[in-house]
Amino acid sequence: MRYLGWIALVAGMALLAGAASAQQGAAPVANPVSSTVKGQMPRFAKNMVAAADAMPAEKYAFKPTPEMNTYGHLVLHILQTNYFLCAKISGATAPEANVTDSDPKDKLVAGLKASFDFCATALANVDDSKLGEPTTLFGNRPSSRAGALIVLSDEWFDHYGTQAVYLRLSGILPPTAQPPAPAQPPKQ
Repeated sequence: MRYLGWIALVAGMALLAGAASAQQGAAPVANPVSSTVKGQMPRFAKNMVAAADAMPAEKYAFKPTPEMNTYGHLVLHILQTNYFLCAKISGATAPEANVTDSDPKDKLVAGLKASFDFCATALANVDDSKLGEPTTLFGNRPSSRAGALIVLSDEWFDHYGTQAVYLRLSGILPPTAQPPAPAQPPKQ
């Protein structure tokens, strides 16, 4: 039943993408599901890496409450999730992260960047033609490549939101809340 739910969700997303482009007078989008997620990646990579950079090194051990993970663990979790899901979606083999949540900030940020680089390479040739193929996700849950692609997008939203909360609790504005840089006057 869950598999049918994912298929319905993917079909609905494809229909909405097609309807939106038709309303705008544009040609239908080829590979609407995979193209949409791949189009989100540069923005999330930029913002999530910037959020990891924004947190001071001494705050990587910060936990909002004793029950929560450290900021370093959050960054580790994001990069591990990127590797896992992008490998599942593409069929590529993810490299070993060789990072722990207690590693220094620079190693964790480099690992996060590398995970987005892996995703960009792994997803480059992904299209919608194989999204119905089965795979397994966390906890050995059966899914499809489409399900993994949707989970990847969901994870980016969720993880960036969590980064933003940790930053704000540390008195730091998240990258997307930063005021725009002042416009430079034209050179004369």
